[in-house]
Amino acid sequence: MIDKTEDNGLWIRRFHPRPDGDVRLVCLPHAGGSASFFFPVSQAMPESVEVLCVQYPGRQDRRKEPLIDNIPDLADRVFAALLPWADKPLALFGHSMGASVAFEVARRFEREKDTVLAGIFASGRRAPSAHRHETVHLRDDDGIIDEMKTLSGTDTKVLGDEELLRMVLPAIRADYRAAETYAYEPGEPLRCPVIGLTGDDDPKVTLAEAKAWGEHTEGSFDFHVFPGGHFFLANHQAEINKLITDHLGAARA
Repeated sequence: MIDKTEDNGLWIRRFHPRPDGDVRLVCLPHAGGSASFFFPVSQAMPESVEVLCVQYPGRQDRRKEPLIDNIPDLADRVFAALLPWADKPLALFGHSMGASVAFEVARRFEREKDTVLAGIFASGRRAPSAHRHETVHLRDDDGIIDEMKTLSGTDTKVLGDEELLRMVLPAIRADYRAAETYAYEPGEPLRCPVIGLTGDDDPKVTLAEAKAWGEHTEGSFDFHVFPGGHFFLANHQAEINKLITDHLGAARA
């Protein structure tokens, strides 16, 4: 088993270790995103919540590692990396592609370890059963860059730096392939609570598609709509942090 005292090597990042926390919040990035996207969330959590940010292969210090271009394999790897951390209650927060990964990781915990999570926060992503035919991953480099600009999910410094952009595009394309080719396999619903979060002007998710997350759990379902597009959370971080801490506080109680 991986030694969690060494942060599971490259998979798990603890920007603000809180070893005395009684619950762990696992943050899973969007397509093209990295663990550092969730640094502000980690910083804002109370001492009772330790934040584990997942770093996928193919970006930043992992850019030379083989890419993973499908959700099931990525979920398998994340699940394995999280096992040493499951001695305390876990909650998962996934944005966009990360929400699909969170769902599949939760399935593995409930199916293989009989572990019911403290909750899943599914942000900026349609429910697993709400399929769309999307082909951004098949576009040329300029087409993928146009999509990134439209969604405004990548630092403008990256989009303006040709050399850096060409370096990260393979990982972004692999992530888009994973997100767009993900096919939900019907099965037992989750038992843990699910909290859906979405922007009211997100071109990637309708309100109905986001609300359909409630069909995937036997636990409680809460639904929150925020003004904004696909990256609505950037403008509502304080509200979302409070939503997270309130939920986890109630779960602990």
